[in-house]
Amino acid sequence: MRPDNPPDVHAGYFQLQDHLALDFRLTEPPGDTPSDNPDSPLFGMLGELQVLEHESQHLLRQIGERDRVLAACLKTFSKRIDLLAQATALQLTSDLGSPIPVVISEAGLSFTTDTPLEPGQWIALRLLLSNVTGMATLARIADCRRDPASGRYAIQVSFHHSETQRQLLARYIVQRQAQDIRAAKQNERTST
Repeated sequence: MRPDNPPDVHAGYFQLQDHLALDFRLTEPPGDTPSDNPDSPLFGMLGELQVLEHESQHLLRQIGERDRVLAACLKTFSKRIDLLAQATALQLTSDLGSPIPVVISEAGLSFTTDTPLEPGQWIALRLLLSNVTGMATLARIADCRRDPASGRYAIQVSFHHSETQRQLLARYIVQRQAQDIRAAKQNERTST
């Protein structure tokens, strides 16, 4: 018997309400160490590109202080790689379908689906976080409740991912929250 209050996979973490393209399939429980989902190499590649972009930013600034021409050349290469990532993400978007409303944190994800899932089951989850960032990870179903009004199932999953994926999610959430704050301030300025 389930308690009346479902577990909150987001407890203790910053949460973000968003719309993301995603898909999932049932899978076996993972081994002892979290790893990228080998069934989704393109998603893993998009995530790695984003991590490398973040890690190289301080190096690019240092190079720019010493050699502006070299820094400009490297920025051009970076933009070309971003365009390739965007093209890959566009293909993945067409495979996944339209984005759906979700609540996401470093620890987990909440979304609705037509398919009931049993708490304790494992899924291979693919998320398209932005036009250049994708992530494939394993997740465990924490809760599944049917919404009588819509007939859909509210699913909560907890992620079983690597530290790199956790950091990628944390950066994505912080960046999106900053965008939302900037947009709210801009709306406030234009309405007064």
